[in-house]
Amino acid sequence: MQALARFASLITSLAALGAGLLLAQPAHAQGQYPDKPVRFVVPYAPGGLPDTVARILGKSLGERWGQQVLIDNRPGGNGVVAAQFVNAATPDGYTLLVTDNSMIAINPALYPKLPYDPKAFVPVALVARAPLYLAVNPALPVNTLQEFLALIKSKPGALSYGSSGIGSTHHLAMESLKTTLGLNIVHVPFKGTGQSVPAVVAGDVAAVFSAGPSVFGFAKNGKIKLIAVNSLKRATLSPNIPTIAETVVPGFDFAPTIGVLAPARTPTNVVLQVSADVARTTRLPTVVENMQTLGIDPVGGSSEEYAAVLKEDTLRYAKTVKTSGIKME
Repeated sequence: MQALARFASLITSLAALGAGLLLAQPAHAQGQYPDKPVRFVVPYAPGGLPDTVARILGKSLGERWGQQVLIDNRPGGNGVVAAQFVNAATPDGYTLLVTDNSMIAINPALYPKLPYDPKAFVPVALVARAPLYLAVNPALPVNTLQEFLALIKSKPGALSYGSSGIGSTHHLAMESLKTTLGLNIVHVPFKGTGQSVPAVVAGDVAAVFSAGPSVFGFAKNGKIKLIAVNSLKRATLSPNIPTIAETVVPGFDFAPTIGVLAPARTPTNVVLQVSADVARTTRLPTVVENMQTLGIDPVGGSSEEYAAVLKEDTLRYAKTVKTSGIKME
């Protein structure tokens, strides 16, 4: 009951943010923003999806602002390390969190007590969405999702899959598929896609969910096979790869969203400016091309849109954690 109450409280808070809580924040009237470098804190190691988006976005925003945008990678604890750092930062718009939905939507379902308050962040902008690709070792006698699922069912417990760690989006996507279809495949957590994807290539695990930037090179060289995506719609870059939703589980959608969060007391005018600048930046042809080439779809949604997405994600992941019985070790 306490967990349900906590989720209800978080969802209510997100709804309030989306309804206009930002406007209650004090205005900031001390000169033009930004007048010094801005720090984008990323809760994962370099090379992952949030890091890739942060670097593309940071480069173009830096040019727009005439200020350097620093990328500060702070991996650890499913984003807890980065969340604590940003949560403790001065709320002036110069320290922002560029992250997937883990901070707000996943961690509250995994941890009975967090060292940071998920409600102490303001959704600033929804930057992008990106499907995760289901990649399998090429030695497996499968070429489609249906064939892979049939292989798992024919050898219960014999196959394994990798993830970027317990409670990661990659982990929860497969666990949702497992519980929905009654699969028996063993989870092997790694410390990021820099380890999990090579493990598939080497045959140490049979499969992994991963974002495009981590798997496209291996797929091009025939070192892995991409057999499905976990978004509702097929990926713009690879329309020939079917979705899980259209093939085996209607409505299946575990594609990560990438957004910008700020400490809750960040001035309203700064939040609104960053939100507007992100929207403009994600419409630039070079940014669109750079993201879509990597299988990332730019969005540029407002703070209210991002709050609504986080609310939906919170419900989805809470259900997955509860149904799968996932426990943090």
